[in-house]
Amino acid sequence: MAQKIILDCDPGHDDAVAILLAAGNPEIDLLGITTVGGNQTLDKVTYNARQVMTIAGVDCPIHAGATRPLVKDVETAGDIHGDTGMEIHGYELPTPTVEVADQHAVDFIIETVMANEPGTVTLVPTGPLTNIALAVRLEPRIVERVKEVVLMGGGYHTGNWSPVAEFNIKIDPEAAHIVFNEPWPLTMVGLDLTHQALTTAEVEAQIKAIGSDVADFTVGLFHAFRDNYKDAQGFDDPPVHDPCTIAYLIDPSIVSTQKVPLDVELQGALTTGMTVADFRAPAPPDCHTQVAVNLDHKRFWDLVTDAVRSVSSRSR
Repeated sequence: MAQKIILDCDPGHDDAVAILLAAGNPEIDLLGITTVGGNQTLDKVTYNARQVMTIAGVDCPIHAGATRPLVKDVETAGDIHGDTGMEIHGYELPTPTVEVADQHAVDFIIETVMANEPGTVTLVPTGPLTNIALAVRLEPRIVERVKEVVLMGGGYHTGNWSPVAEFNIKIDPEAAHIVFNEPWPLTMVGLDLTHQALTTAEVEAQIKAIGSDVADFTVGLFHAFRDNYKDAQGFDDPPVHDPCTIAYLIDPSIVSTQKVPLDVELQGALTTGMTVADFRAPAPPDCHTQVAVNLDHKRFWDLVTDAVRSVSSRSR
């Protein structure tokens, strides 16, 4: 059976690719998309999500969520994602036709988890964890009903928004602390893994060869992402973080993992937002957290290419 997921995102170039992968693979049942302020402000990332869904013909509800972190001031990633949050080259983005539901994202998450059988809905946050933290505080019963939380964020050896902290965790560490410390199964797909998901020239050519509007959109995302990443962080080929979460759910053998205790630093003068992974000994039997370690680059990009091809055939 296809895995039921809620994709909680802040599009964002790589979030857009995650939407395409989720929509274009039969192993995923996309119950809804929720948005959160992160890569850009909530209004911008929600508009971007609507654009992606319009281009891809994605048929699922979209719900806007938290505008700001639980405690900290709003902080965005304009140097990576541009002023719109989804700056793109060589492709004219459409006016979105997909509407946003009236229901708040947090209420949608709670309602959906509670309405489905326990252990059947996976939460996939690819932005700050504000919506997920608010949902679990508002309705703690979702913890025992969620199948798994598979998030893009953190890193056990590296950071990008500080020397030791990744953007999604750093800008709302209090929310991340809540989510990491609930006893649900949690997989952290962090920078150690996603920096292996590089968009090479061969990858771009593979997707461009599909010859569709959706493929042109995807390649346009890559071009803009490459330029921004080169300027901001020195990458020749940009890492496409967020779809790694979806690839793990589709085929866990593409993403190897290791069980380790995880927590989030809240009080360090230099380390706030750091995701601390304890590799010192075998994980205890009750450990509910794991980290993604290695990516099969070719199989990952084959999954993305197949999804773009599938979405292209439906959106014509």
